[in-house]
Amino acid sequence: MPLSLPNRPPALGGRSRPLRRLWSWWRRQSPSRQDRMATLGPLLSVLLFLAAIISAFWYLRTEEIDRDVESVKRDAELVQQQIRLRLIDSQEQLVRLAREVVTHTIDREQLLGQAEALMDKRPEIVSLTWLSQNRQVVARHVSPDLVAAMPRLGTPGTSDQTDEPRQRATQDAFTDASETRLPVYSTPFRHADRLIVFQVHVPLIDHGNFAGTLVAEYSIDALLRYVVPDDVSLRRVISLLDADGEVMVSTVSGQSGRPSPGLTYTVPFAPVDHGVTLRGEGYRTSVGLVGNTLFWMVLALSALTLWMLFGTWRHMRRRLQIQGALVQETNFRRAMENSMLTGMRAMDKDGRITYVNPAFCAMTGFTEAELIGRLPPYPHWPPERMEESSRLLQQELAGRSPAGGIEVRVQRKDGTQFDSRMYVSPLIDSRGHQTGWMTSMTNITEAKRIRDQLTASHERFTTVLEGLDAAVSVLSVQTGELLFANRTYRLWFGGDAHWHTLLAGRPPKSVDELGDAIDGMTGLPTAEMDDAGADAREVFVDLQQKWFDVRARYLQWTDGRLAQMLIATDITARRRMEEQTAHQIERAQTTSRLVTMGEMASSVAHELNQPLAAINNYCSGMLTRLRAGTLKDEDLVSALEKTAKQAQRAGQIIHRIRQFVKRSEPQRQATRAADIVDDTLELAGLELRRRNVAIHSYVAQRLPVLQVDPILIEQVLLNLLKNAAEAIDNAQMPAKRRTIELRVVPRHTPEMGGVIEFSVTDAGPGLKDDVNHRLYEAFFSTKPDGMGIGLSLCRSIIESHQGRIKAENLYNAESITGCRFSFMLPVGTAGDPSSKTSETH
Repeated sequence: MPLSLPNRPPALGGRSRPLRRLWSWWRRQSPSRQDRMATLGPLLSVLLFLAAIISAFWYLRTEEIDRDVESVKRDAELVQQQIRLRLIDSQEQLVRLAREVVTHTIDREQLLGQAEALMDKRPEIVSLTWLSQNRQVVARHVSPDLVAAMPRLGTPGTSDQTDEPRQRATQDAFTDASETRLPVYSTPFRHADRLIVFQVHVPLIDHGNFAGTLVAEYSIDALLRYVVPDDVSLRRVISLLDADGEVMVSTVSGQSGRPSPGLTYTVPFAPVDHGVTLRGEGYRTSVGLVGNTLFWMVLALSALTLWMLFGTWRHMRRRLQIQGALVQETNFRRAMENSMLTGMRAMDKDGRITYVNPAFCAMTGFTEAELIGRLPPYPHWPPERMEESSRLLQQELAGRSPAGGIEVRVQRKDGTQFDSRMYVSPLIDSRGHQTGWMTSMTNITEAKRIRDQLTASHERFTTVLEGLDAAVSVLSVQTGELLFANRTYRLWFGGDAHWHTLLAGRPPKSVDELGDAIDGMTGLPTAEMDDAGADAREVFVDLQQKWFDVRARYLQWTDGRLAQMLIATDITARRRMEEQTAHQIERAQTTSRLVTMGEMASSVAHELNQPLAAINNYCSGMLTRLRAGTLKDEDLVSALEKTAKQAQRAGQIIHRIRQFVKRSEPQRQATRAADIVDDTLELAGLELRRRNVAIHSYVAQRLPVLQVDPILIEQVLLNLLKNAAEAIDNAQMPAKRRTIELRVVPRHTPEMGGVIEFSVTDAGPGLKDDVNHRLYEAFFSTKPDGMGIGLSLCRSIIESHQGRIKAENLYNAESITGCRFSFMLPVGTAGDPSSKTSETH
């Protein structure tokens, strides 16, 4: 039965025009048409509701899948983190075992014991092997499960030559560990097609040398079984995939070759890598969020009734939100303008001020009422700069203000002035029309003061550099360009960068050559890049006939480029003075030896008198017997041999004295301490015998060879022996205290390392307290006829050999029982002691 509506005339007084038109159109339709429309209307609504339900179902389903995928991702990352922490913890224990093996803290049996304990706590480790540097098995412990599966792996020293994947993986990891000196993980491989494992090789470093590796094999299946949390394995399938994407092991059996479901997430299997990945798989647990379609349809039909009201409410709510956002934005912009330190001023096209912010009022001291509506001239213009301010305003209104702003002088209400920088931009309304100009003003008084100070500081610094007597130059590393040269450099070398390179000794390295030696943040070198660093170099320049002390270092130039700065100081006068001082010291050494021989003249005469008297007696006796005719040939030969021996003895004494006092250039050579002592005792024996002083000497065996000038060391030793003998003789010591002890022994000091110590100990009266601190002063002597250069020269000689000399009294309780002079010479001292480098150009 067709549905028809009553044709009642509407109450036209309460209807709007569209509604009257709609009602009029509905009455003009036929009843059948009205029925069809009345039927299709609900159907159309149902279709619309169904479409809405399908859309809602699809959206919720998609969101559910996303949540499942995110859950799978979290579980996969959790498993990856658990495995990574487990491997790192095991790796740290293996590193500790490797350190104990290298330091021999544990032996082979203890290693096997600790390996068994480690496998008990880490069941995923199926074997632990100690490989030598030749990849030979030193020790191996295999878990019982692996021994049962593959018995041949349980015997140390065996090598499975048929297991090619295992051999290849072991060799590659062993090679990487020997090269990197770090723990290296191998690619996974199969043991006899049954057990999939991977290895970690921990290098054994013995005193910096590679001594083999400590190899642990992990069972991937056991690693998943023991490390993956139970709650994760219950709801997820965790699999390990090789580099080709094939499943090696999984928490669910039968995973190999099975296509993965849609909910998967793959992460790298760190720290093993080698293309191995860990995959987490999830399955959809729900069959749909919508369990009752009719419920949703009823709910949608009910919601349709409220749709118009909800739509109206939402529209009003959005209007209120927009209005609130507009008020909030307006308040925010006003707060921002009020809090900023930049003064803002708006003008119309005639120059009338239409707006100023609080910062502008605070800067000028004028209130908003005093500024808004004012036309030029403005109250903040300085009276003496009215013309300039008016010109700048006209330039501003014409739109010709520079983009970088203009610097103007502003006067406050209290009459004080400050410098400011003003920026001008057009003021555009909502319709895109320009209505005026917006000016921002910043106080630059302090910045300008600092800039002026920096300029003055730069001028002072340049003046100082220009006034230096040293040549200062800066060379660009990238281009080789001379960036700076002061007046002295230009006076000596002109403006040529060649002299900078010549003085530095080598051209500066380029940035490409430096590579990692340059800090990427600062552009400065991370370490000394060559020998031309902070150490001084002494260079002789033929063109100038001058010696220069050259110091060079790297710095960052003002434009950010890496540059080399060089300072060359003229040291010609100092070099000449040093040469003169060296000649004077050499002459003083020769003079001291001559003085020593002069003081020992009586001893030398007495020593020579004995062989000469013996020669005279032998000659007189032979003449007497020859005249008497009783001289036989045998007696003549015997007398002549004794005469020659005495003459040879006198000649040796004279030769030794001449060699000692002969002036020669100091020459260091390899010298034995025993030879120095023997030669010195030969000379000192003359003086000691004359003064009736005995000497006892001791020279240690197997002393190292010294690189010294033997004549100078003999001079020091002879001077000390002579002084000791004079002290004993002048004090008229009794016979039991007229002795001197000379000892030469090796020592080791923290400051000098290995040294040889020469000590001269006497039983004389010792040194007085007021003399002890002046012993080494030049021209100071305790002897009435002394010159005061002996001990001073001795210290100079010893210090020139990088040695040390000292004197001390010997005590018995509070009584002085003697004095000891000792000096130490470092072992292996050779060459010029100066650490400076001299080059000639």
